[in-house]
Amino acid sequence: MSFRAEENLTCPVCQDIFKDPVVLTCSHSFCKHCLQTWWRGKPAQECPVCKRRSSRSEPPRNLALKNLSESLCALHAEKLKLFCLDHQQPVCLVCRDSRTHSSHRFRPVHEFAQEYKKELENSLRPLQEKRKLLEQVRANCEQTAEHVKVQARRTEGEMKRQFEKLHRFLREEEEARIGALREEEELKSRTMKEKTEALGREIAALSHAVRAAEEELRAEDVSFLLNYPAAEERLRRRPLPDDPQPLSGALIDVAKHLGNLTFNIWNAMREVVSYAPVILDPNTANPELAVSEDLTAVTHGERQKLPENPERIDYHRSVRGWEGFTCGVHTWDVDVRDNAAWFVGAAAEFVHKRGRFKSGFWQVEFHNGKYGVRTSGDPPAVVRPKKKLQRIRVHLDWNRGKLSFSDPDTNAHIHTFTHTFTDRLFPCLGTLHELPLRILQSKICVTRE
Repeated sequence: MSFRAEENLTCPVCQDIFKDPVVLTCSHSFCKHCLQTWWRGKPAQECPVCKRRSSRSEPPRNLALKNLSESLCALHAEKLKLFCLDHQQPVCLVCRDSRTHSSHRFRPVHEFAQEYKKELENSLRPLQEKRKLLEQVRANCEQTAEHVKVQARRTEGEMKRQFEKLHRFLREEEEARIGALREEEELKSRTMKEKTEALGREIAALSHAVRAAEEELRAEDVSFLLNYPAAEERLRRRPLPDDPQPLSGALIDVAKHLGNLTFNIWNAMREVVSYAPVILDPNTANPELAVSEDLTAVTHGERQKLPENPERIDYHRSVRGWEGFTCGVHTWDVDVRDNAAWFVGAAAEFVHKRGRFKSGFWQVEFHNGKYGVRTSGDPPAVVRPKKKLQRIRVHLDWNRGKLSFSDPDTNAHIHTFTHTFTDRLFPCLGTLHELPLRILQSKICVTRE
């Protein structure tokens, strides 16, 4: 350097080599402790050198000056070039020749620092790796939180659409049933009106005949006798109407309209209500797969940016069913149609947790125009159906250890896997094609005991 280190690296207050130097806005630097001591008790925080008022009560550190100060010996203002192995501290060349370090061992500072740096780097590396991992996990947590909001909005929208469908059906059903009630009311009211009007006409005719006969009865005897034959003839020619009978079914058939009303509506809802024996779990879908809003179909497309949740199958282009089976008999059909690359089957729960399909899955597949069956990591065995498959029926008998595949259109058997199942078994399917694979709906039957 072109300046003397001892003069340029000395604090103006303590006249010693800087320790933890700070710099004021006027560019003068001081030891932090010296400056705080100088300011203590003074009305204004001024620079000890130029008396300029400082705008900050905590001046920033002067890192460049700190580095220069630390490289000089505090006793001799010489550069610290050696490291005393006995005192375990950096020293200058003057220190080496002093009585304090007589007969001590020394190493060059740079050489000794490199050894410590390597040790520190080795100790630091696990922390850096752990920090990187935690940062990745935090980023995934943030992405998961955002995805949860997106899922909630989409799910809410689909729920509203489903409920609106039911509300529309109920409104239409209500209008139809109330319309039928009013139609019956109008019909029966019109019938009763016609009946009443007919009876009125009969009563009027009879009343006219009665009044005429009663006038004859009030006449003088001679006049009565003279008019009697004609009056008798008129009454004789006037036939008496039959006695009116009560009209059956005249009242509203309340029982027909209200009897088991909710059950009948429920039964009618079969036309708008669907049931799928397998519901796909979108939280398990490979990022390249898209699950339909009703959770019954899956298609292949561009890779989506999704959270790395433990359930997701990132290593295999598939999606599993939401419900797993540990007993009983279960059947579901999958519509494959013109999809050119697909598989349909079942997988054990532990397969998804372990991270690779090494064992615990069974499937029928179609790829490169060929059908095959595969289990675990084995190569596929070729099967040759009699015709192109449009649908695949999967029949699981968990207790008997059988997983069968067939063509439901012809009832033709394709293949049966035999295995002693011990884990929960999930429906599983996947595709490399943009056309969907779809779980077919089952017929709904409303029964009563």
